[in-house]
Amino acid sequence: MARSGTPLARAEHFVWLTARVLEQRTFAYHFLSGTPGASGEADLSPAADAVETALDAYRNGDGGYGHALEPDLRGPVSQPLHTAHALRVLDSIGRCGGQRVERICRYLTTISTEDGALPAIDPSLRGYPAAPWIPVVDHPQSDLLATGPVVGLLHRNEVWHAWLFRATDFCWAAVESLEKSHPYEIMAAVAFLDGVPDRNRAEAAAERLGRLVREQDLVVVDPEGADDHPVPEGYGPGEHHYAHDFARTPGSLARRWFSDAEMERSLDFLAAGQEEDGGWPIRWRSWAPGTALECRPMVTVDALLALRAHGRPLEDRPA
Repeated sequence: MARSGTPLARAEHFVWLTARVLEQRTFAYHFLSGTPGASGEADLSPAADAVETALDAYRNGDGGYGHALEPDLRGPVSQPLHTAHALRVLDSIGRCGGQRVERICRYLTTISTEDGALPAIDPSLRGYPAAPWIPVVDHPQSDLLATGPVVGLLHRNEVWHAWLFRATDFCWAAVESLEKSHPYEIMAAVAFLDGVPDRNRAEAAAERLGRLVREQDLVVVDPEGADDHPVPEGYGPGEHHYAHDFARTPGSLARRWFSDAEMERSLDFLAAGQEEDGGWPIRWRSWAPGTALECRPMVTVDALLALRAHGRPLEDRPA
């Protein structure tokens, strides 16, 4: 147990108070798991098993995931964004492989568009509640935001499936043709580039995207001036993105876009964002009370992971 009053202890209290079982189990895996054994390393298998068990509650018979796993999409039906979320959870606990991922890839094959990639929303969502900015259409187009993170994650885990071939080609074409973009699309592109095997090509594409991010003012490099920074079209008031949003880990290609000083300012801002109740806020538009409540623990775990990845202490008392 972390010392009372530390950032980690405050976040732990917030998670136990507000989070779904999945986020409680995920937090426990990353921050509370086990004691070192004879090898000097903690046995994380029981904690990973508990995360998988919690994730199973969202899995459907078609191999996809639903039941509001991604809180802005409600209802039981499987959706690409739910399934991408499930893959991120499995990746974070080292379980992105085997028969479970084989079933996921079969599901992705069944919902793919004509060019082999994923739509943001499958039409099966029609009739269920969803965020008002999420359109449901009968014949959705392929979407980099939905496809890029999935393809990058599967490549990084050395998953090989027939679905990946055309989906990878789509992502390359989409990333290398990006001109006018927005932060979430750029982050999806980074997730693809961070995992795809062709590292030379990925580095060249990432360098171009970094210039685009700067030219289009998609990142706030000085958090103190955020109020004067433009918000991308369609985003909510104050829905800014910072260096740490693009470079979640030091090993990300997006880390090269920012100087050490810019990265430190961004991490300072992230650390200072922990609220009185121990959680971090959501910065996008809230459209239903339940979704805001479900999203904040997710954002809190992500904030802690980003801070830890960049070497920020979580168990020291704030100055």
